[in-house]
Amino acid sequence: MTPSPLDSTETYDRLDPSGLYGRIAALPEQVRQAWDAAAALTLPEDYAALWRVAVLGMGGSAIGGSLLRALAIELGATTPIEVVRGYRLPGHVGEHTLAIASSASGNTEEVLSLVQQALDRGARTMAITTGGRLLDLASQHGVPALVYEWRGEPRAALGWSFATLLAIAGRLGLLPDTAPGLPAALGHMRGLVEAVGRDVPEASNPAKQLARRLHGKLPVIVGADALMPVAYRWVTQTNENAKSWGVALELPEMNHNAPLGYGAPPALLPLLHVVLLRQQSVHARIARRIELTRQQLTGAGVGVEVVDVPGASALEEMLWGTQFGDFASYYLGLLNGADPSEVRALDWLKDQMSHS
Repeated sequence: MTPSPLDSTETYDRLDPSGLYGRIAALPEQVRQAWDAAAALTLPEDYAALWRVAVLGMGGSAIGGSLLRALAIELGATTPIEVVRGYRLPGHVGEHTLAIASSASGNTEEVLSLVQQALDRGARTMAITTGGRLLDLASQHGVPALVYEWRGEPRAALGWSFATLLAIAGRLGLLPDTAPGLPAALGHMRGLVEAVGRDVPEASNPAKQLARRLHGKLPVIVGADALMPVAYRWVTQTNENAKSWGVALELPEMNHNAPLGYGAPPALLPLLHVVLLRQQSVHARIARRIELTRQQLTGAGVGVEVVDVPGASALEEMLWGTQFGDFASYYLGLLNGADPSEVRALDWLKDQMSHS
């Protein structure tokens, strides 16, 4: 039997010269570090009187907001949380809103536009960044800024885009405090690293095996409730790490439209591979829908599987599910012969936008 390229040191040396693997594997420690930094940040007293949160971000810096919103719903929080991507700030964002601008570089043009609008409207504002023009704006307006050091991809800085928000929201009473559950969640993630790390052979490594099944396919990742932003994260990581198309869908919404299109176009069916994410805390009706969806897809000739996401809490499930997807997309990138960290297409687009 030919040895798997995913079990070869040469593959990693050749395709991952910047060491993205190490940043994925170190995510539990990054989450801990980011949480501690946010817990130590000085915040104005009146920020605790706010009743709405808007996370302003794009790409890898915005996914933390999506995870926060989903977790808040799971925890029964009464604070409305939204994620604003783009250039236009919703009209209801104003003085009673905590507007958190998240940009790893500090130079994301959409975020800079949004945060300026938030400042102009008197929204209580803060920034999470490594520096750049966002930090300059924060300094000019005297608003809090959590400044961190990071040498790597914004998408790999998930701790800084999510754990910081979680700690801040908990401190301000905007959602239930999740600090007591953090050590167990981090231990859960560390166990995952041991189970699916690069030194674990493909024959016994579920993340490598999933990457193998997705290789040459169009991944369609389906999530529900707390795992919907996790499914979206899997797809954006497939785009960036694997240099591949991907599609994210949500249950139960997809049951109200997608089944009518499962069988067409026929030429596409062999190229599809659907992954249904199922958490232990899944709603009973969602669990039933996952099984029926699997049956319908199988009947239509579409490759489909269920990935069970373990965890004793929604936070554990979300962090474990996110990191598992990071590993799988990374391994898929290697199978595609790609450097998982390079982003030339994104850099080209940013350059073109800067000249127009």
